[in-house]
Amino acid sequence: MSLLDELKRRNVIRVGAAYTVAAWLVIQIAETLFPLFGYDETPARIVVVVLAIGFLPVVVFAWAFELTPDGLKRDRDVDRSRSIAGETGKRLDRIIMAVLSLALAYFAFDQFVLDPRHEAALQAEKAEEVERAHQAGRSEALVESYGDKSIAVLAFRDMSPGQDQAYLSEGIAEELLNLLARIPELRVISRASAFSFKDQSLEIPEIARRLDVAHILDGSVRQAGNRVRIAAQLIDARSDTQLWAESYDRTLDDIFAIQDEISANVVEQLKIQLLGEPLAAQEIDPEAYSLYLQARHLSNQVSPESIVEARRLYEQALAIEPDYAPAWNGLSVNYFRMSTLGLIAREEAHPGARRASDRAIELDPDYAPAFAHAAWLSIFHDNDLAAAAKELTVALKLQPNDPWIIGRAAAFLFLTGRLDEAIELGRREIAGDPLYLPAYYNQGLRFLAKRRWDEVIDAFRTTLRLNPRVAGGHFGISEALMQKGELEAALRELEQEGHEAYRLIGLALVHHAMGEPEQSDLALATLIGDHAADFASGIAAVLAFRGEADAAFEWLDRAAQNRDSALPEYIFSKLLDPLREDPRWLPFLESIGKSPAQLAAIELEVSPPR
Repeated sequence: MSLLDELKRRNVIRVGAAYTVAAWLVIQIAETLFPLFGYDETPARIVVVVLAIGFLPVVVFAWAFELTPDGLKRDRDVDRSRSIAGETGKRLDRIIMAVLSLALAYFAFDQFVLDPRHEAALQAEKAEEVERAHQAGRSEALVESYGDKSIAVLAFRDMSPGQDQAYLSEGIAEELLNLLARIPELRVISRASAFSFKDQSLEIPEIARRLDVAHILDGSVRQAGNRVRIAAQLIDARSDTQLWAESYDRTLDDIFAIQDEISANVVEQLKIQLLGEPLAAQEIDPEAYSLYLQARHLSNQVSPESIVEARRLYEQALAIEPDYAPAWNGLSVNYFRMSTLGLIAREEAHPGARRASDRAIELDPDYAPAFAHAAWLSIFHDNDLAAAAKELTVALKLQPNDPWIIGRAAAFLFLTGRLDEAIELGRREIAGDPLYLPAYYNQGLRFLAKRRWDEVIDAFRTTLRLNPRVAGGHFGISEALMQKGELEAALRELEQEGHEAYRLIGLALVHHAMGEPEQSDLALATLIGDHAADFASGIAAVLAFRGEADAAFEWLDRAAQNRDSALPEYIFSKLLDPLREDPRWLPFLESIGKSPAQLAAIELEVSPPR
């Protein structure tokens, strides 16, 4: 009898196969379970080594011994006429099949359930590591640029008996923020990020850490009739010590003097040497000022009811104080928001917004927010990029460190194809407004245009951490994954997208990339049927990506006619690359003022940070 026949007779091969399959299953389970209990890779390695060492003794044992009705016996002592090796082999075959079935079930569970979760966890961990690196790098750069001269003005607490003076408490804090933002040597966090901690029970050092600032200005406001009590304190966030504190019990007529005094004390405590005139708030009629603060508070809520009421209050304030530039600018912003919400026709909103904006600039040629908002009107109401460039240039010269103005300039540079400069300004905006969701979202769009896929994913992951329900966040990540060739991951990302139109655009793109035309067609048909009016640009991008140039140009023309606000996002997108060599591409760009020659003629002078 040959050696192979003897190995088969003694079931050595079957025992070895059963041991190998069982060992593989044990190793897979160990690699899954050990990390759940906080172990590193060492215990799993020990399991592998022990099982590998155990293989040889097992097969030697199978060679030397046989299972008989009387128990285990040495093979040479077994009577061949009474041997049950054949039946034992059949039982081993059944055991091998059972273990293989378990292994196959575990493999399917790992591949389709555990592996996607593990991959998602790894992606999230990677995004957090990248964000921590970005935060560390940004913090180092900010400390190098500003040293300890950085501050966040938190929303002052409303201590009034009726808790109905939020407009006054927040308004005073915002006015102080605006005063301090005029100091070039001081880095001041924007309202959006600083006020986001309202009603949160976080310690001052933690707030400062999240905002990357060295100082916090905090306070409270209590109003009773014509009297107001304002308490303010300046805190060194690193040591959590109070540098200065003061309380003011005055009439509303003195509110501007209080603001001046608080800002002067901040300047003194931070040892800032002012190069120009001392900071001073513009004094107006107290009743007009109260109406202005109420109007701004309501307008910032951006609801139909609050926007309508804000317009009425702005007009009342201006009836009392017709030369107050911030109120005119606020009224202009409110007109723009009314148009965006469909509360008034564009034909009425645009002239009203432009008149109010022009009046604000006429009254105060040094009021930077008015120039920044005028540029927004020039872009979205007039489609006049040249005028917007001039207005933004003035705004940036007046307040080169203002995050809100920097964000407007970054958006303008993106619209005009100056992508690298737009990304750099986007970084400056985030540095001054580190918790402002649109800053990260818009940065993600810029990275998409530059084909920097990993940074796209990073930007949109940060956006979703700030608001997990933001429309288009998962879609942006999905497009980046698709462009990287990670199609299954792109599809899983779209399952989390809550906005139907974005999800359908993504599905049409990814299924086409996966070679699944029927599913791509279904998603596109649903998109056109339900969202054609608002997402013509997205439809055009899908058609271009699928190589359907004629239909893509038809939808691009429709997007231009409808003034689709998403069109600029797609002009520089890789999705439209199949159209760029088409003879119709350049005429289309010229028709919307976006040809290379037209964009090159527009100059925006970006002031460096001071």
